[in-house]
Amino acid sequence: MDFAGGAPAPHELDYKYNLGMTKQTSINAAGTISLGGQLTVNRIGFGAMRITGEGIWGPPKDRAGALTVLRKAVELGVNFIDTADSYGPNVSEELIAEALAPYPKGVVIATKGGWVRPGPGYWSHDASPAHLQKAVEGSLKRLRLERIDLYQLHIPDPATSFDRSMETLAELRDQGKIRLIGLSNVTREHVERARKITPIVSVQNRYSFADREWEHVLNYCEQNGIAFIPWFPLGAGKVACDALARIAKTHKAKPMQIALAWLLQRSPVMLPIPGTTSVEHLQENMAAGSVKLSEAEMAELGGVSLPGLGVRAS
Repeated sequence: MDFAGGAPAPHELDYKYNLGMTKQTSINAAGTISLGGQLTVNRIGFGAMRITGEGIWGPPKDRAGALTVLRKAVELGVNFIDTADSYGPNVSEELIAEALAPYPKGVVIATKGGWVRPGPGYWSHDASPAHLQKAVEGSLKRLRLERIDLYQLHIPDPATSFDRSMETLAELRDQGKIRLIGLSNVTREHVERARKITPIVSVQNRYSFADREWEHVLNYCEQNGIAFIPWFPLGAGKVACDALARIAKTHKAKPMQIALAWLLQRSPVMLPIPGTTSVEHLQENMAAGSVKLSEAEMAELGGVSLPGLGVRAS
């Protein structure tokens, strides 16, 4: 399979699982997905929220390590990197550019706007036209891009007309500053309303094998050829349930790999973006596409429901 734009597909890579098993694997095992029929990316991306400081605020403690993880992700075949101006704020975008610009051919950088950070631990809405225009300009500068491949409304703003937010993004696309438009943290109604204004190529909502609150939105995306980007895809530590651990042992894999494999097999429009600050964990995540779960395993995990997964920013 090829990258968008005809760049060669990543070569296969060898490495060892922590369990001591050596396998030849490639991110290509997960397949590819089209974004609006314009860009094709490998179906395991990288979420760049966690490369910032503690609490998604400020610079990382290990800046060199963060840059290494970003470069290694692309080396392993990742060509979809997701970030937002609120991560840091600004820090994640700046690190991505420092690590990767000028970007290798076929690498798609997706970012988001509509959340603002008045301080550590605080998230506030602002999807007003003035703010979105400023946010897009800021992201272009920090990412060192002339055009953002995928720009997502981070969350609807209750103080701003949702239609006006979408109209603003459509205007910025028409100005050549955005190529494709996506949504995050939205209902099906939001997606339907947005599509009356502009094509929507992706939806990014919280979703995992144990947290399927937005299943109906995923189903809508699948029916309409819209990529679904699950955030919180590993349940942030809650994935270590008995069923997951047992299935992981059967496959000589890690529980997190099983959780990702479930997502990939759940729907062809799924585009997981697991994030990490560790090269070792990055390699494990990329290998998840090589794990094939049985129908019984898929059903068993799909029946799990873990309490306490509250809404949080992605």
